[in-house]
Amino acid sequence: MRKKAAHSRKKRSVGRIISNALIVVGVALIIAAAAIWGRNQWRYHEQDVETEKLATYVKLGDDSHAAPVVDWAGLKAINPEVVGWLEIPATVVNYPVYQHSDNEYYLTHNADGSTSIGGQVFMDSEGTAPGMVDPVTIIYGHHLRNGAMFKQVADMDKQDLFDQVDTVWYETETATYELEPLFLYYTTPEDTTVRIFEFGTDENYRAYLQGKLASAVTRRSDADQIIQQCQHVLTLSTCNYYDGYGRTELVCVPKAEAVLASGASS
Repeated sequence: MRKKAAHSRKKRSVGRIISNALIVVGVALIIAAAAIWGRNQWRYHEQDVETEKLATYVKLGDDSHAAPVVDWAGLKAINPEVVGWLEIPATVVNYPVYQHSDNEYYLTHNADGSTSIGGQVFMDSEGTAPGMVDPVTIIYGHHLRNGAMFKQVADMDKQDLFDQVDTVWYETETATYELEPLFLYYTTPEDTTVRIFEFGTDENYRAYLQGKLASAVTRRSDADQIIQQCQHVLTLSTCNYYDGYGRTELVCVPKAEAVLASGASS
Protein backbone atom coordinates (compact mmCIF):
# COMPACT_ATOMS: atom_id res chain seq x y z
CA MET A 1 0.00 0.00 0.00
CA ARG A 2 2.85 2.35 0.96
CA LYS A 3 4.56 1.53 -2.36
CA LYS A 4 1.40 2.46 -4.23
CA ALA A 5 1.08 5.75 -2.33
CA ALA A 6 4.74 6.58 -2.93
CA HIS A 7 4.33 5.81 -6.62
CA SER A 8 1.26 8.06 -6.77
CA ARG A 9 3.15 10.90 -5.05
CA LYS A 10 6.01 10.47 -7.49
CA LYS A 11 3.64 10.68 -10.45
CA ARG A 12 2.07 13.83 -9.02
CA SER A 13 5.51 15.34 -8.47
CA VAL A 14 6.56 14.57 -12.05
CA GLY A 15 3.26 16.01 -13.25
CA ARG A 16 3.84 19.22 -11.30
CA ILE A 17 7.36 19.53 -12.70
CA ILE A 18 6.09 19.08 -16.26
CA SER A 19 3.22 21.49 -15.64
CA ASN A 20 5.55 24.12 -14.18
CA ALA A 21 7.99 23.64 -17.04
CA LEU A 22 5.20 24.16 -19.57
CA ILE A 23 4.14 27.32 -17.74
CA VAL A 24 7.71 28.62 -17.82
CA VAL A 25 8.00 27.82 -21.53
CA GLY A 26 4.64 29.48 -22.22
CA VAL A 27 5.62 32.62 -20.32
CA ALA A 28 8.97 32.70 -22.13
CA LEU A 29 7.20 32.44 -25.49
CA ILE A 30 4.81 35.25 -24.56
CA ILE A 31 7.73 37.45 -23.48
CA ALA A 32 9.63 36.65 -26.68
CA ALA A 33 6.58 37.43 -28.83
CA ALA A 34 6.03 40.69 -26.96
CA ALA A 35 9.69 41.62 -27.43
CA ILE A 36 9.49 40.92 -31.19
CA TRP A 37 6.27 42.92 -31.47
CA GLY A 38 7.76 45.80 -29.51
CA ARG A 39 10.92 45.78 -31.60
CA ASN A 40 8.91 45.87 -34.83
CA GLN A 41 6.75 48.71 -33.54
CA TRP A 42 9.87 50.66 -32.68
CA ARG A 43 11.32 50.00 -36.15
CA TYR A 44 8.08 51.25 -37.74
CA HIS A 45 8.25 54.31 -35.51
CA GLU A 46 11.82 55.01 -36.61
CA GLN A 47 10.70 54.67 -40.25
CA ASP A 48 7.87 57.15 -39.65
CA VAL A 49 10.29 59.63 -38.08
CA GLU A 50 12.57 59.39 -41.13
CA THR A 51 9.60 59.87 -43.48
CA GLU A 52 8.40 62.92 -41.57
CA LYS A 53 11.90 64.41 -41.64
CA LEU A 54 12.17 64.07 -45.41
CA ALA A 55 8.63 65.38 -45.91
CA THR A 56 9.80 68.77 -44.62
CA TYR A 57 11.63 69.19 -47.94
CA VAL A 58 8.42 69.29 -49.99
CA LYS A 59 5.45 71.61 -50.09
CA LEU A 60 2.31 69.90 -51.31
CA GLY A 61 -0.30 71.65 -53.41
CA ASP A 62 -3.64 72.75 -52.00
CA ASP A 63 -5.40 70.16 -54.14
CA SER A 64 -4.57 67.13 -56.28
CA HIS A 65 -4.08 69.29 -59.37
CA ALA A 66 -1.17 71.26 -57.90
CA ALA A 67 2.30 69.75 -58.22
CA PRO A 68 4.53 69.33 -55.16
CA VAL A 69 7.32 71.89 -54.75
CA VAL A 70 10.59 70.24 -53.75
CA ASP A 71 13.64 71.66 -51.96
CA TRP A 72 16.23 69.87 -54.08
CA ALA A 73 19.22 71.56 -52.47
CA GLY A 74 18.09 70.41 -49.03
CA LEU A 75 17.53 66.82 -50.18
CA LYS A 76 20.85 66.66 -52.03
CA ALA A 77 22.67 67.87 -48.93
CA ILE A 78 21.41 64.72 -47.19
CA ASN A 79 21.95 62.37 -50.12
CA PRO A 80 23.00 63.33 -53.67
CA GLU A 81 21.43 60.12 -55.05
CA VAL A 82 17.94 61.66 -54.90
CA VAL A 83 16.42 61.74 -58.40
CA GLY A 84 12.76 62.59 -57.90
CA TRP A 85 9.74 63.01 -55.67
CA LEU A 86 6.64 60.79 -55.86
CA GLU A 87 3.24 61.86 -54.56
CA ILE A 88 -0.21 60.32 -54.86
CA PRO A 89 -2.64 62.91 -53.43
CA ALA A 90 -4.96 61.77 -50.62
CA THR A 91 -2.69 58.80 -49.81
CA VAL A 92 0.42 58.29 -47.68
CA VAL A 93 2.54 58.08 -50.83
CA ASN A 94 4.69 61.20 -50.53
CA TYR A 95 8.36 60.25 -50.77
CA PRO A 96 11.67 61.26 -52.30
CA VAL A 97 12.98 58.78 -54.86
CA TYR A 98 16.61 57.64 -54.89
CA GLN A 99 18.74 55.64 -57.31
CA HIS A 100 21.72 53.48 -56.39
CA SER A 101 23.91 51.19 -58.48
CA ASP A 102 22.53 48.22 -56.50
CA ASN A 103 18.76 47.71 -56.33
CA GLU A 104 19.15 45.96 -52.98
CA TYR A 105 20.62 48.99 -51.21
CA TYR A 106 17.54 51.14 -50.59
CA LEU A 107 15.47 48.14 -49.52
CA THR A 108 17.15 48.50 -46.13
CA HIS A 109 18.88 51.89 -46.08
CA ASN A 110 17.62 55.37 -45.30
CA ALA A 111 18.67 58.50 -47.14
CA ASP A 112 21.36 59.17 -44.51
CA GLY A 113 22.87 55.68 -44.89
CA SER A 114 21.40 54.18 -41.72
CA THR A 115 19.51 50.89 -41.90
CA SER A 116 15.75 50.62 -41.42
CA ILE A 117 12.79 48.31 -41.92
CA GLY A 118 11.48 50.20 -44.93
CA GLY A 119 14.52 51.79 -46.55
CA GLN A 120 13.59 54.35 -49.19
CA VAL A 121 11.52 54.51 -52.35
CA PHE A 122 13.95 54.09 -55.26
CA MET A 123 14.21 53.98 -59.02
CA ASP A 124 15.57 50.92 -60.82
CA SER A 125 19.35 51.04 -61.12
CA GLU A 126 19.18 50.38 -64.88
CA GLY A 127 16.74 53.19 -65.59
CA THR A 128 17.93 56.49 -67.03
CA ALA A 129 17.93 59.15 -64.30
CA PRO A 130 15.97 61.06 -63.25
CA GLY A 131 13.14 58.94 -64.68
CA MET A 132 10.50 59.32 -67.40
CA VAL A 133 13.30 59.22 -69.99
CA ASP A 134 13.03 55.55 -70.97
CA PRO A 135 9.77 54.09 -72.28
CA VAL A 136 9.44 52.36 -68.90
CA THR A 137 10.49 53.88 -65.57
CA ILE A 138 10.24 51.61 -62.51
CA ILE A 139 10.02 52.88 -58.93
CA TYR A 140 10.08 50.42 -56.02
CA GLY A 141 8.69 50.72 -52.51
CA HIS A 142 7.94 48.32 -49.66
CA HIS A 143 4.40 47.18 -48.86
CA LEU A 144 4.66 47.78 -45.11
CA ARG A 145 2.05 46.10 -42.94
CA ASN A 146 1.50 49.27 -40.89
CA GLY A 147 0.03 50.93 -44.00
CA ALA A 148 3.08 53.00 -44.93
CA MET A 149 5.04 53.37 -48.15
CA PHE A 150 3.40 51.46 -51.09
CA LYS A 151 0.68 49.63 -49.15
CA GLN A 152 -1.98 51.84 -50.74
CA VAL A 153 -0.52 51.13 -54.16
CA ALA A 154 -1.06 47.41 -53.54
CA ASP A 155 -4.63 48.16 -52.39
CA MET A 156 -5.44 49.49 -55.85
CA ASP A 157 -6.04 45.91 -56.93
CA LYS A 158 -9.64 46.69 -55.94
CA GLN A 159 -11.36 48.50 -58.81
CA ASP A 160 -13.18 51.01 -56.58
CA LEU A 161 -9.89 52.09 -54.97
CA PHE A 162 -8.15 52.14 -58.35
CA ASP A 163 -10.88 54.43 -59.70
CA GLN A 164 -10.48 56.83 -56.78
CA VAL A 165 -6.89 57.71 -57.78
CA ASP A 166 -6.84 60.11 -60.70
CA THR A 167 -3.44 61.76 -60.18
CA VAL A 168 0.12 60.57 -59.58
CA TRP A 169 2.82 63.24 -59.41
CA TYR A 170 6.41 62.50 -60.31
CA GLU A 171 8.62 65.53 -59.83
CA THR A 172 12.27 65.82 -60.86
CA GLU A 173 14.64 68.75 -60.61
CA THR A 174 14.04 69.60 -64.27
CA ALA A 175 10.49 68.43 -65.02
CA THR A 176 7.03 67.79 -63.60
CA TYR A 177 4.98 64.76 -64.65
CA GLU A 178 1.28 64.52 -63.91
CA LEU A 179 0.22 60.91 -64.42
CA GLU A 180 -2.77 58.68 -63.83
CA PRO A 181 -3.13 54.93 -63.22
CA LEU A 182 -3.53 52.88 -66.40
CA PHE A 183 -3.68 49.31 -65.07
CA LEU A 184 -2.43 47.06 -62.27
CA TYR A 185 -1.29 43.47 -62.54
CA TYR A 186 0.28 40.76 -60.40
CA THR A 187 3.48 38.90 -61.19
CA THR A 188 6.31 37.05 -59.48
CA PRO A 189 9.72 38.25 -58.28
CA GLU A 190 11.29 36.05 -60.97
CA ASP A 191 9.50 37.84 -63.83
CA THR A 192 12.39 39.54 -65.63
CA THR A 193 10.07 41.00 -68.28
CA VAL A 194 9.02 43.71 -65.81
CA ARG A 195 12.50 45.22 -66.12
CA ILE A 196 12.65 45.92 -69.85
CA PHE A 197 13.59 49.50 -70.67
CA GLU A 198 14.28 49.48 -74.42
CA PHE A 199 12.06 47.98 -77.13
CA GLY A 200 13.59 48.91 -80.47
CA THR A 201 10.31 49.88 -82.14
CA ASP A 202 6.99 51.42 -81.14
CA GLU A 203 5.30 48.19 -82.21
CA ASN A 204 7.39 46.16 -79.77
CA TYR A 205 6.66 48.65 -77.00
CA ARG A 206 2.91 48.57 -77.55
CA ALA A 207 2.89 44.79 -77.79
CA TYR A 208 4.74 44.66 -74.47
CA LEU A 209 2.19 46.90 -72.76
CA GLN A 210 -0.72 45.01 -74.30
CA GLY A 211 0.75 41.79 -72.95
CA LYS A 212 0.89 43.23 -69.45
CA LEU A 213 -2.62 44.65 -69.82
CA ALA A 214 -3.90 41.15 -70.58
CA SER A 215 -2.97 40.22 -67.00
CA ALA A 216 -4.56 43.30 -65.46
CA VAL A 217 -6.46 42.94 -62.19
CA THR A 218 -7.73 46.53 -62.33
CA ARG A 219 -7.59 48.96 -65.24
CA ARG A 220 -8.96 51.99 -67.04
CA SER A 221 -11.73 51.10 -69.46
CA ASP A 222 -9.85 52.85 -72.29
CA ALA A 223 -6.42 51.40 -71.50
CA ASP A 224 -6.18 49.70 -74.91
CA GLN A 225 -6.62 53.00 -76.75
CA ILE A 226 -4.15 54.83 -74.52
CA ILE A 227 -1.47 52.18 -75.08
CA GLN A 228 -1.68 52.79 -78.83
CA GLN A 229 -0.57 56.42 -78.30
CA CYS A 230 1.54 56.59 -75.14
CA GLN A 231 5.32 56.99 -75.23
CA HIS A 232 6.17 56.53 -71.54
CA VAL A 233 4.87 54.71 -68.51
CA LEU A 234 5.81 54.88 -64.83
CA THR A 235 5.52 51.56 -62.99
CA LEU A 236 5.19 51.52 -59.20
CA SER A 237 6.38 48.13 -58.01
CA THR A 238 5.73 46.61 -54.59
CA CYS A 239 5.16 43.30 -52.79
CA ASN A 240 1.90 41.46 -52.34
CA TYR A 241 1.11 38.44 -50.19
CA TYR A 242 -0.88 36.35 -52.66
CA ASP A 243 0.08 32.73 -53.29
CA GLY A 244 1.64 32.27 -56.70
CA TYR A 245 2.48 35.94 -57.15
CA GLY A 246 4.40 38.14 -54.70
CA ARG A 247 4.64 41.32 -56.79
CA THR A 248 2.13 44.07 -57.66
CA GLU A 249 2.86 46.42 -60.56
CA LEU A 250 0.86 49.65 -61.02
CA VAL A 251 1.42 51.11 -64.49
CA CYS A 252 0.78 54.85 -64.81
CA VAL A 253 0.69 57.05 -67.93
CA PRO A 254 1.27 60.80 -68.31
CA LYS A 255 -2.07 62.59 -68.46
CA ALA A 256 -0.98 64.53 -71.52
CA GLU A 257 -0.43 61.27 -73.42
CA ALA A 258 -3.75 59.87 -72.21
CA VAL A 259 -5.53 63.00 -73.46
CA LEU A 260 -3.90 62.62 -76.87
CA ALA A 261 -5.07 59.03 -77.01
CA SER A 262 -8.61 60.00 -76.08
CA GLY A 263 -8.61 62.65 -78.80
CA ALA A 264 -7.26 60.23 -81.38
CA SER A 265 -9.97 57.66 -80.62
CA SER A 266 -12.88 60.12 -80.65
